[in-house]
Amino acid sequence: MTLRLLYLLFCQVLRWLALVTRSSAAKDAELLVLRHQVAVLRRQVAQPRLDWADRAVLAALARLLPRPAWRGLFVQPATLLRWHRDLVRRRWTYPHQRGRPAVSTELRVLVLRLAKENPTWGYRRIHGELCRLGYKNRIGASTVWTILQRAGIDPAPIRSALTWQQFLRAQAASVLAVDFFTVDTVLLRRLYVLFAIEVATRRVHVLGVTSHPGGEWVVQQARNLPMAIGDDFGRFRLLIRDRDTKFTTGFDAVLAAEGIEVLITPVRAPRANAYAERWVGTSVVRCWTGCSSWVAGSCGRCWPSTPTTTTCTVRTVLWDRHRHSGPANQLSSCRVEASYGEIDLVG
Repeated sequence: MTLRLLYLLFCQVLRWLALVTRSSAAKDAELLVLRHQVAVLRRQVAQPRLDWADRAVLAALARLLPRPAWRGLFVQPATLLRWHRDLVRRRWTYPHQRGRPAVSTELRVLVLRLAKENPTWGYRRIHGELCRLGYKNRIGASTVWTILQRAGIDPAPIRSALTWQQFLRAQAASVLAVDFFTVDTVLLRRLYVLFAIEVATRRVHVLGVTSHPGGEWVVQQARNLPMAIGDDFGRFRLLIRDRDTKFTTGFDAVLAAEGIEVLITPVRAPRANAYAERWVGTSVVRCWTGCSSWVAGSCGRCWPSTPTTTTCTVRTVLWDRHRHSGPANQLSSCRVEASYGEIDLVG
């Protein structure tokens, strides 16, 4: 840009020397032509674009003209004054960074590491530890909170709390889960099946089948639960159930008398009772498709999508999972034990 300015000044000097040798009439004619050209350009171009070299040349030549002649220029006196103010402002304005300085990547990674390795620490505790490590003047407590929030890390009380999945894995050996599912027979009769599943071994116990699951019937099945499970019943301390109205307070009282605490799942949270729900869904596809129905000694036929047997005296269903022979939760065989025989269902 400096070379351009010098070139423009050299050209103006040459033009001035050329004007000295010309007559006044030729100069006047050239001025009229140039003014007419400027008028034509003004009608076509609303605002010409000038660089700083053009501005410098125009500002220098404008000083040689009388002030009334400035009105004919497309650069007005106010524009020249504004250019001067801009030059002064740029001369005395120093570069500065707006806002707070950015936190280094190393410090950000350190904050996230302290939060993950110490779930009980809040953002103020993490800030205190950073001050001890020598970062006192480089980061504030609010910045630590912002880093944790943007990384999706929950506050300390939530991070340090035990999740439902961790709880089930830790207490799996002493947890039972109960639930209902329905069966529609060929005669369009709907039956309700109550079952219990051991979370640790995935062993399923069918407690009873009925077409009218009232509160008294469910309470009676709770009384029969120790006999259905057998000698292993003593190791169970927790039972998971949903908020179905068929589970009355009498059902919970019977289990409490046996030393089992009832855990009720939240509203509209089927994943809280995931083991029972998963068994129902898997048995539909793998095990119970096309199974035989035994109702009061007579043989019927279930719809292909109904996941149960309707034997009223069913005691235990053994759900065998072979992890090494196929994908997870693959059912190879199910055996239904009844008081009057066995029915083997091969999935």
